[in-house]
Amino acid sequence: MTDADNNVIAHRPLHGIFTTVPRHYDLVNNVITWSLDERWRKKAARECLASNPEKVLDLCCGTGDLAIYLARLSQNNIELTGLDYSQPMLDIANLKAQKDGVDNRISFIYGDAASLPFPDEHFDSVGISFAFRNLTYKNPMVKQYVAEVVRILKPGGRFVIVESSQPKSKLIRKLFHLYLRWFAFGVGYLISGNKGAYHYLAESASRFYTPEEIEELLLTAGFRQVLYQPILFGAIGTHIALK
Repeated sequence: MTDADNNVIAHRPLHGIFTTVPRHYDLVNNVITWSLDERWRKKAARECLASNPEKVLDLCCGTGDLAIYLARLSQNNIELTGLDYSQPMLDIANLKAQKDGVDNRISFIYGDAASLPFPDEHFDSVGISFAFRNLTYKNPMVKQYVAEVVRILKPGGRFVIVESSQPKSKLIRKLFHLYLRWFAFGVGYLISGNKGAYHYLAESASRFYTPEEIEELLLTAGFRQVLYQPILFGAIGTHIALK
């Protein structure tokens, strides 16, 4: 990327968060989800691979968990790429892939989700795990982000999203929001020392869109069909958008 591109990224509100939390990121995720996030990412990886793709992208890959699961579950002939705009996150992703013995299977690259460095109709499948909220919730660039995913997917391609959601039950939804604002925020702040990062997590997740709103967003962007699978009483959900 050019210096101008880097400057644009560096001045986006969330960029600072995701360049300061990486050291504690995986630990906090494991604690606040009781390690269930591993199961959810594996499920998303299987959905990404369900159509026997040749090229798969882990978008906003963070510390690389989804990409690593893709490598573990797929054949050696699949081209796997992980992209993120946080270099500290990518550094950890590379180390984790090396320790897991799959670093030769995955290309981790630094890039901007608003201007993906890939040609049109390049990927058979794109996955994103717990970062779609960051691209879409009250984000003025949401249309550009989703349009880029549509652009790089082949016709018939799959966009697999695993993300926090809104339970239909009012009681469960209220309990989930309390959990986010007290436990997730408190533990995240205690472990990382970063109050702003985990205040953002708790507030954005508790106010995030419903499955119906996500479906409308994706269909409007150009996907022809969206399937939704609730997880954990609807507190988490998997969206599978077909181009």
